Amino acid sequence: MGSSALPLILLMSLVHSGLSQVKPVLTVTPDQRVFSGERVTLICDIPTNIPWIYRWFRDGHINPFITTPYCSFTADASHRGEYSCRGESLYLYTDFSDGVTLTVSDKPTLTVKPQSSVFTGDTVTLSCDVGRSTGWTFLWWKDAHWESSYYTRTKTISSVRVSDGGPYWCRAQRGNYNTENSNAIQITVSERPKPVVKVKPDVRVFRGERVTLTCDIQETGVWTYSWYKDQDNSSRTDQIYHSAGQHQIYIITSVDSSHAGLYRCRGTQTETQQHSEISDGVTLTVSDLQPKPELTSDPAGAALTGNTVTLTCRMNLTRDWDIYWYKHTLNPETEKTQTHSYSLKIDSVSDGGQYWCRAGRGKPVYYTQYSDALWVNVTVSPKAVVTVRPDERVFRGETVTLRCDIKWAGDTEWTYRWEIEGTNDRYKNTVSRTSTQELIISSVDLSHSGEYTCTGLIHTLSSQRSDAVTLTVSAEAQASLRVSPQPWLTEGESVTLICEVSGSSTGWTFSWFRDHDHLSDSSRGAGGSYTLSPAALQHTGVYTCRAERGRPAYYTHNSSSHTLWLTGVSASVSLVIDPSRSQHFSSQSLSLSCVDQSNSAGWTVRRYTDTHTQTCAKQTGSGCVIDSLSTSDSGVYWCESESGEKRRPRNITVHDGEVILESSVDPVIEGETLTLHCLHRSTNSPISSADFYKDGSLIQNQTTGEMSITTVSKSHEGFYSCKTERGQSLHSWISVTEVFNGQISVYKILSFLLAASPYLLATVVLLFKCYRARVSSAEDQSQYAVTEE
Repeated sequence: MGSSALPLILLMSLVHSGLSQVKPVLTVTPDQRVFSGERVTLICDIPTNIPWIYRWFRDGHINPFITTPYCSFTADASHRGEYSCRGESLYLYTDFSDGVTLTVSDKPTLTVKPQSSVFTGDTVTLSCDVGRSTGWTFLWWKDAHWESSYYTRTKTISSVRVSDGGPYWCRAQRGNYNTENSNAIQITVSERPKPVVKVKPDVRVFRGERVTLTCDIQETGVWTYSWYKDQDNSSRTDQIYHSAGQHQIYIITSVDSSHAGLYRCRGTQTETQQHSEISDGVTLTVSDLQPKPELTSDPAGAALTGNTVTLTCRMNLTRDWDIYWYKHTLNPETEKTQTHSYSLKIDSVSDGGQYWCRAGRGKPVYYTQYSDALWVNVTVSPKAVVTVRPDERVFRGETVTLRCDIKWAGDTEWTYRWEIEGTNDRYKNTVSRTSTQELIISSVDLSHSGEYTCTGLIHTLSSQRSDAVTLTVSAEAQASLRVSPQPWLTEGESVTLICEVSGSSTGWTFSWFRDHDHLSDSSRGAGGSYTLSPAALQHTGVYTCRAERGRPAYYTHNSSSHTLWLTGVSASVSLVIDPSRSQHFSSQSLSLSCVDQSNSAGWTVRRYTDTHTQTCAKQTGSGCVIDSLSTSDSGVYWCESESGEKRRPRNITVHDGEVILESSVDPVIEGETLTLHCLHRSTNSPISSADFYKDGSLIQNQTTGEMSITTVSKSHEGFYSCKTERGQSLHSWISVTEVFNGQISVYKILSFLLAASPYLLATVVLLFKCYRARVSSAEDQSQYAVTEE
């Protein structure tokens, strides 16, 4: 390089050095913070007259496409960044301008102070934030309605109301450009909560009790609590009596008169410092007098065992006290209840005695004084007794009276409770209450059947419940008639007709009928028995009976009929039986004959078996022979004249077994000796060892097969039988003839089968129609016609 070139280089260096100190100024219109859609212009101002080429940079990267001193574009998110510029001319460069950060936002930011959730009366400030840019006008909306009265960046609502709550948003306007709507903020306005002061155990307390005051705020959040004492609503709330922090309770461990007064409270939220209202005042009263309860009982008089006595501990106090009960015993036990009443079940006389009570509440327990002692006197409860008229077993249509009797020396003003455990759904577990002793059912039906009990009541006391009486109601009452000892007899003998009502035996009177005519001497049948002694020929006929009882009278149906057949006494005619006994073995022979000392001719042996009346088989004159007996030959045999007179009926029994009882076919005369034998079929002679029975009861055992009664009396009448190891005989009726007025009333031995025999001859014997004739003289004998079947 020549010497001429050196000064040019130095000159260029000096120029460049001077230009490098030139710094462009970069400006942004309308502002560095813009919103999407706004037109932005950046101007690069270089304070020299040199023609420059302008170079633009964003975030340090050159934009080769723009060389002008300004740059203009419609902003969007892609234009965000730091912009700078510089000038360039040949080999000359200016310094870089200061960087300008362009912020492109989508919409303004809406904020709220102090918070979006407030109480009525608070102040709320909303701010529409567009950064530090200027020249904006602000538009506000609430609940989608434009609020034309506000154009500033902030919107303040003083003393908010519930109606001020809702969604808010804003928009900014600059020139002809409007931003998008801001984010929405929901303002929630709640009524300012008002605490409630609660006091435990009560606003009225006693000296020494533990008192707990609670400031109850029904609002979520974290609160601190302040207490005020003896201040009204207009008092200053900064004069705090007690600060409880975050504890909503204030405890006074042992109150005295200084704690009495008016208490209020208020809460403050710890995060927002929002205050609740101040509560209404609660007045705490402190009494120095320890209360004393009064103990009473219901009933107040004597208590009956089996009942319940209610003890009441009376106090002029609230119901939040526990009641403690005491009884004077060797080992006193305390019971606690939450009610002022205590039910004392009186099981025995020992449950009586002295009782006390007192009240207590709180922890530790504060007790009242003891009540005065109360004596509970206990008496054994009487037991009710139910009686029934006419009977416990009745028939449909009868009138039934149930009576409840209580024997007790005390108050007799009883009322009565009847309980019925019925046999059907209609009366099951029915309870009726009446002031009278008698429960009258005027016309019972089947539905009244059941168990009846009663209980007596005096005020709240009751007697012991009676034992149950079972009332049985049957559909209809039927009288039944039976004859003892048998319906066949000879005049002068005795016979008893027995009238019974099936299923009932109490309170009946009886009426008797012969041939459907009412017998005027029915009183002879009082108690259900009608006796003919001695029986006469005119007593022959068809007999029935009927029973009645109650007022109004209830009548049974008439009984079935029974025929009494009486035959005349004739010393000259007798029925001879060979062998002479009433019981006979089957397959053996039997001979019967009619013997008339004056005239044996004209008499025939007749019989009645289980089927019909007939003449005895193999009749020869006045006799009859049965070669091989069978059980069908059992029946009544008698002598009958050609004119129809009947004499000497005797009962013959044929047995298929191995043992029979041997006894005379004729009655035993009172005072004579009665001898009985037990015979065996194979030997037809007395058995060596046998037991003898009368009316089913053993009277002699392990005998020699023979039993004797040396002096017979009327008491020896009855059914006799014997038993051996080989078998048992049938039963035979032994009659005893009494001796009176120098005459003998002849009885027959009626033998008939009572067991194992198909023929019940004693009750169905000879149902014939008998006709009576007038007795024309003492010697005349009544004549009877027998209809053969």
